[in-house]
Amino acid sequence: MIKIIVTIGFFLAVSLNSSGQDVWSLQRCIDYAIKNNVQVKQGTVATQYQQNLLKQSKYARLPNLSGQAAQNFNSGNSPSPKDNTYINSNTLTTSLNLTTSVTVFQGFMIKNNISMNQLNLQASLQDLEKAKSDISVNIAATYLAILFDKDLIKVSQDQLDITNQTINQTQQKVEAGSLAKGSLLEIQAQAAGEELNVVNAINQLKLDKLKLTQLLEIQASDSFDIETPVLPEIIPQAAVIPASDVFKKSLTFRPEILGADYRVQSSQYQLKSANGLLYPTISAFANFSDRYYRDNRGTNVDFGTQVLTGNPNKGVGLQMNIPIFTRLQNKTSIANARLQVLTNQLNLEAAKKTLRSDIETAQTNAVASINRYSSNGKAVASMKEAFRYAEEKFNVGMVNTVEYNTAKNNLAKAESDLLQAKYEFIFRSKILDFYQGTPITL
Repeated sequence: MIKIIVTIGFFLAVSLNSSGQDVWSLQRCIDYAIKNNVQVKQGTVATQYQQNLLKQSKYARLPNLSGQAAQNFNSGNSPSPKDNTYINSNTLTTSLNLTTSVTVFQGFMIKNNISMNQLNLQASLQDLEKAKSDISVNIAATYLAILFDKDLIKVSQDQLDITNQTINQTQQKVEAGSLAKGSLLEIQAQAAGEELNVVNAINQLKLDKLKLTQLLEIQASDSFDIETPVLPEIIPQAAVIPASDVFKKSLTFRPEILGADYRVQSSQYQLKSANGLLYPTISAFANFSDRYYRDNRGTNVDFGTQVLTGNPNKGVGLQMNIPIFTRLQNKTSIANARLQVLTNQLNLEAAKKTLRSDIETAQTNAVASINRYSSNGKAVASMKEAFRYAEEKFNVGMVNTVEYNTAKNNLAKAESDLLQAKYEFIFRSKILDFYQGTPITL
């Protein structure tokens, strides 16, 4: 019964496309995640926010325009608009006023703020690209893990099939009296362990599929599966690109480096803008005002006639605001702007160091995995021959069950190690290509 359950589970887990399955390619996974991932959406919103800040800084060049209107009612002595003498009356006054002003000079703060926000926008766009880059790498890693799980299930199932065949042969020999029953029990124990390996591999496949659906932020489903591509051929003699060459090239386009560099430049313009606080601010202004007056004595002119033909007040002028003492706020703002420049410069250096470390690690792992793949390939060939020889000797009773199981376990481990080295090298080499600007594909 256990064998039947394991076999059914295996075919359910690794079966090829069926009518009810939703099969995803790696490119489809990456495209979908970039479109729907929450972190990517947050990056898009942050970029839109920076776009609005840039527009706002450009709009600061435009003049403003404001209007005021006031309605007053007074009772008692009030000056007469005719002869400016005080009379006891009830008066109704409507005041209208328009004012506009434009900044002529402000220590180049508007210009520097525009440059600062342009660079902040570019940095935000690079942050968005970094979010897309990270989700692409995470999906590729999980996608390859699923492919590894499927291959591992096949290897484990093949081992179990061989053991089951050996059980049948041993059963016949025990019944014929040529082998002790203990040999059969030992082989059956071996089969139980291998059945557990298959079950564990199937469970790991399910977990990795669940992880991929979580990265895609879609509902987990038994019908979800991935496409099995033709993987690139592994050439043990292939040279891995030196980490220094990859790092040098990656500095020209990696979003985390470009974004950090844009922020350094932005903070430098922020410092220039802060220095503008020390300069006078010159602005031009113009205003227009008029009013309607009415009391309960004398002749009153109607509203339209009085406003249009009365005595409106007009004025234009220049205004200069000189910062003499601002409670040291301007000095503090400049000092903080200098610190922000230093902080962003340190962030840029940290980003470069992190990138160099990631590339060196990927390159070292790639070299190690290709060496392991080459060694494990030789080990698998050797273990296959050793197992074949042990199997032949076991069939004729020249070796005991322990020796037979040892040879079989050695072969299973070698095949598992070979698979692991294969997929690790594929992933690490793809990462190195990715750091050079090549999209991750299979």
